Amino acid sequence: MHEHEHKHTIDAPALSLRRFGAISACDVHTFHQIVLGLDGAMEMAVDGVGHRIDARRAWLIPAGELHEYVGIGENRQLVLDVPCASLALPERIFSRAVPLTMNEGLTGVVHEAALLAARIDAASGADRCIAGERDAPGHEARAVLLARRLAWDTAARLAVLIGDSIGVEVPASGLDYARIDKWLRAHLSEPLRVTDLAAHCGFGERRFHQLFDEAFGTTPHRYLQRLRLDTALTLLCDPRPTLIDVALTVGFADQSAFTHAFTRRFGVAPGQWRAMRMH
Repeated sequence: MHEHEHKHTIDAPALSLRRFGAISACDVHTFHQIVLGLDGAMEMAVDGVGHRIDARRAWLIPAGELHEYVGIGENRQLVLDVPCASLALPERIFSRAVPLTMNEGLTGVVHEAALLAARIDAASGADRCIAGERDAPGHEARAVLLARRLAWDTAARLAVLIGDSIGVEVPASGLDYARIDKWLRAHLSEPLRVTDLAAHCGFGERRFHQLFDEAFGTTPHRYLQRLRLDTALTLLCDPRPTLIDVALTVGFADQSAFTHAFTRRFGVAPGQWRAMRMH
């Protein structure tokens, strides 16, 4: 599900169903990775610390961390590759490997995404068999777009659930970035006044900007933009709201500004995104 990105879009998450073999292997990559238990089990170790991944457990692996892994019998896992600064989560959450318990919400997203990923792969294979060589690229392009949408949708949904699942200690700086993330999600439609938010957190604006960048990997306004657009993905799954309704709900002044920002982030206009059917 990897592909070359449009020059104006950021690197997109990639979603895949994987089976891990019984022979131990290791890997390191430039993107974060979330390995979510689906069927069977596997073992993974980061910096010598082992962790079992199964239907009740998952693991967040930071970019640049060497990790060893091995499958245990028949298994199937859902793997989300997350380029740095693409997921709407504080970047500091990925400062170390983090085990996750698969609660009901995470399990539901994982099983739905796995089912859709399998359908996309199956439909893509059937299209290649049915179509002649001349038509195959069009079918493959559609499969790539569907895979891109599924990866982004899954990443956006997981970000909310993971943010709620991970308990973080307030660092010595006193910037409670998990609380700030939840506050921003709850106020998407409102203008962001960084001075007021900084004062509320007990910092001057300059110091707040510095601490925010260290925790989130970007500026407050850019992070809020990421949250707004990722939330729009969920709203677009419902056919009832108009595009202007979606735009206003997530804090854009008009549909034009929303369409421009959405297309820049995801490579497809919101109307086209909504028209893509995965079910």
